Amino acid sequence: MDFADLGLSPDTLKAVTDAGYLTPTPIQEQAIPVVLMGRDVLGVAQTGTGKTAAFTVPMIDILAGGRSKARMPRSLIIAPTRELAAQISESFVKYGKYQPLSMALLIGGESFSDQEKALDRGVDVLIATPGRLLDLYERGRILLNDAKILVIDEADRMLDMGFIPDVERIVSLLPKMRQTLFFSATMDKEIRKLADKFLMNPKEISVTPSAAAATTIEQGLAMVRTLDKREALRRILRAKEVHNAFIFCNRKKDVDILYKSLEKYGFSAVAMHGDMPQSKRNDMLAKFKANEAELLVCSDVAARGLDVSNVSHVINFDVPVNAEDYIHRIGRTGRAGKVGHAYMLATPGDDRLLSAVEKLLKQPIPPLVIPELADLVVVPGSADEGDTGRGRGRGAKPARGRARGAAPARERAPRRSEPDAAIPAAAIPVAAAAEAEIPVQAPVAVQEYVPASIESVAVEAAPIVVAEETVAVREDRPPRERKERPRKDKDRAREDRNSDARGTEDRAKKTRHNPHGIAEMDIADNVIAFGGFTPEFMLIDPYGGKGAPPPTQLVEEDDESSDEEYAAPAERSSAPEEQANPAPEPQAASDENQ
Repeated sequence: MDFADLGLSPDTLKAVTDAGYLTPTPIQEQAIPVVLMGRDVLGVAQTGTGKTAAFTVPMIDILAGGRSKARMPRSLIIAPTRELAAQISESFVKYGKYQPLSMALLIGGESFSDQEKALDRGVDVLIATPGRLLDLYERGRILLNDAKILVIDEADRMLDMGFIPDVERIVSLLPKMRQTLFFSATMDKEIRKLADKFLMNPKEISVTPSAAAATTIEQGLAMVRTLDKREALRRILRAKEVHNAFIFCNRKKDVDILYKSLEKYGFSAVAMHGDMPQSKRNDMLAKFKANEAELLVCSDVAARGLDVSNVSHVINFDVPVNAEDYIHRIGRTGRAGKVGHAYMLATPGDDRLLSAVEKLLKQPIPPLVIPELADLVVVPGSADEGDTGRGRGRGAKPARGRARGAAPARERAPRRSEPDAAIPAAAIPVAAAAEAEIPVQAPVAVQEYVPASIESVAVEAAPIVVAEETVAVREDRPPRERKERPRKDKDRAREDRNSDARGTEDRAKKTRHNPHGIAEMDIADNVIAFGGFTPEFMLIDPYGGKGAPPPTQLVEEDDESSDEEYAAPAERSSAPEEQANPAPEPQAASDENQ
């Protein structure tokens, strides 16, 4: 079957022919007619089989008959990485060069102003990463209620990178009546749940088994020690005469280290990982595509969707943590039916990760047979001197204790405090003492201790008696007198009189709860009040002056109002007339006062 049999327009067919494609791949052959019908598609195909053209080519024909509006794209394509989004935009430019369609690319690391200007002019196709798309939406620079086609590419990679919540929010902003195209290289249970949430009565297209490597890729495995991995990589590159290869590392730090090591030994290499600025990542990828550099040392940021022609080799310097990443990594070679080579370096501590990859492939990876590696290859399950503990598997070196079957460790002799000091024979084994040439002292018989007389026991107890006498002398010391603070006003004097009347027990209680010496008011039991420092004029007598009399108060002679103020309530109530009209003092007293 040719592209002409798929129902494409003449302009699109001409652009595909100019790109050098005459026969569609299996995923393109099945997906393009269904997309042109307007149905939702769930496409599952291994990487490198032409999934990008399977949705870009029919989208160009569908969008050719409409017109775009400012800030309202007509279609939306979401990609997990910037490199994949940029590659999809290149496909639209290549296949849609004979159609008057506008396209905008929204990715991080680029200028906001340039992207906003493109949206203001109106775009037919919007290609974006989830983060930058939501940034522009929150700024009010884009509206998604006019998008008729939604494409989610590499959905499994979005799940691994944590983009699914952002994708769910983006989908909620789109109109309900739309066409959704859902493509992924693998399809597990979680991805299928997402597909059921986003798609409506989709046509499922699966051209190859899930998580299968292309049959055109030759695979090989070399088991070496950790300290020999770089040397093994250099020998592979020289023995196979590799001139165009991806070299994948698990960590970004290892990418920089390996890149500098290859440059040191004269290899033409560039590096790319997620922590680099976008401009530098674009420059490194452009050099590799233009054959200015033979080796691209990268992380998994380059494992998805990158289409570089004539890549002959892919080398996994590290066994991937996720088994599915192995399928995507080796998919950078052997594309479009060409023969490719995929090699992997593993250590004895990577048995667990290696088993997961082989379980996903449903077959073991054959060993890489190169004469130059004969002295570096180790048997699986052997000890790894350079293992740092990462990815420890069943063949790794034990972390604690001695290995199974190993000889017991020799007992160490105790350290001597002095160079010529002798050690008792019971403190060290005979074999160890003979080997260390340590002088051994003859054993001494232990004699039972018997006190000579009762007087010796009394002498030993003498210090206890002296200590008791010392304590007695300290206890006989007279206590230090306590100075009383002078009273400054009548209120403090009245509070002191109240405290003395309450007795010694109440004073001790007040000292315990009032260490700073702040005077408190004495509140009788027949008085309702609040707080421990209630002013006297706010106190209320619930008995109306008929309650029980308070304790007898001591009255100073210089306080004229104290007799009337502290008189008993019963006494005041029984003689009201005497209080109102007091009797005059005797004349003799007045004469005496004069």
